[in-house]
Amino acid sequence: MSRSPAGAGPPEEFDPARLALADPYPVYRRYRETDPVHAVRPRSGSGPTTWYLFGHAEVARVLTDRGFGRRNPSDARAAPVPEGYATLRRIVENWLVFLDPPRHTRLRALVAPPLGTAAVGALRPRVREIAEELVGPLARRPVAELVEGFAAPYPLLVVAGLLGVKGARWPWFRAEALALQRAGGTRGDRSPAALDRADRAAAELDAYFGRGLAARRTEGHGDLLSALARAGAEDPALGTKALTATCVHLLTAGHETTTGLIGKAVLSLLARPDVGEELRADPGLLPKAVDEFLRHDPPVQMVTRWAHRDAELAGRSVRRGDRLRLVLGSAHRDPARFPDPDTLDIHREGGRHCAFGIHYCVGAALARAEAEIGLGVLLDRLPALGRGARPGVEVEYAPDWVFHGPSRLTLSC
Repeated sequence: MSRSPAGAGPPEEFDPARLALADPYPVYRRYRETDPVHAVRPRSGSGPTTWYLFGHAEVARVLTDRGFGRRNPSDARAAPVPEGYATLRRIVENWLVFLDPPRHTRLRALVAPPLGTAAVGALRPRVREIAEELVGPLARRPVAELVEGFAAPYPLLVVAGLLGVKGARWPWFRAEALALQRAGGTRGDRSPAALDRADRAAAELDAYFGRGLAARRTEGHGDLLSALARAGAEDPALGTKALTATCVHLLTAGHETTTGLIGKAVLSLLARPDVGEELRADPGLLPKAVDEFLRHDPPVQMVTRWAHRDAELAGRSVRRGDRLRLVLGSAHRDPARFPDPDTLDIHREGGRHCAFGIHYCVGAALARAEAEIGLGVLLDRLPALGRGARPGVEVEYAPDWVFHGPSRLTLSC
């Protein structure tokens, strides 16, 4: 791994709030080359050290080493939610993303089959129908807003269909999911007003899915909500609260990452019309292209783990109870793992990225299928993507490094 010249010293204390939302990669490179395992000490003098990991080798080790987990070993409560917001805390701490085995294993086993490769393969025609239905109105407009018009409702409608809930309610699902997201993340709004709104959203979604689970205990519909209701009846130890939290997690994380992936892929295509032309000419390249979009500009830029025992990372001593921020966006641009990493190369071979983490994301197959199909339909129906077009583009980013991507993306069609 390359280092700065002797005497150059490490950069100043890393602060995600100072990063450019649209392009954090030059800053990542600086830390990766000078201080790839970077310590931020608690300002009060007590509490855990936070380590930012910028290199691929260190990130991959933490993601695969059972000595690091999703829960703070000094605090039984995994959810990053302040005191006083009981419903929000209970919902979030039961999300798969905050669970370690064996609870993670039990809940994952329930949701994995309908999200597996075979099930997603059978679902692809319906996913294409949803994409076509959404793109149709956009293609007829001179100006299209791709986030609210496509990238957000598209995966929400797919996940809603899997769960067996009313897809027509997607604007409400989206509003509640955003309320939860805005109160969390690395740049979340932790004001009392935002946390109150997130707590109300958690209560509304908890009640909604609780009613759905109760109804399906007497009359199943062959959907994922019915499977969860049946599993809860067979194994009361799972608990209704854990099952409703799983539904909320599938709805929120199950669409936000895909929304970000599609939005950022569209921006990459707008900047590289030759890539859009190549994909339009050969849609068979889309699976590999999606993998490269995930590597080059991932929709999840940072994830958190906790040290469950003392360890050494790149010569730095990490103590049990320390927090680790894994900067996936930097790891994916590490030249020690990916040759010419700043170049988007849809023909790239080898060098597996970390976008789906240690527990290969239960929704990975669905997210890939949604991205492949959605981008293919966009390329087919919107001439502004590729063919040398130079549309007017307006873009705004959500202030978040966990769910990272455009919150608004407007282009002239």
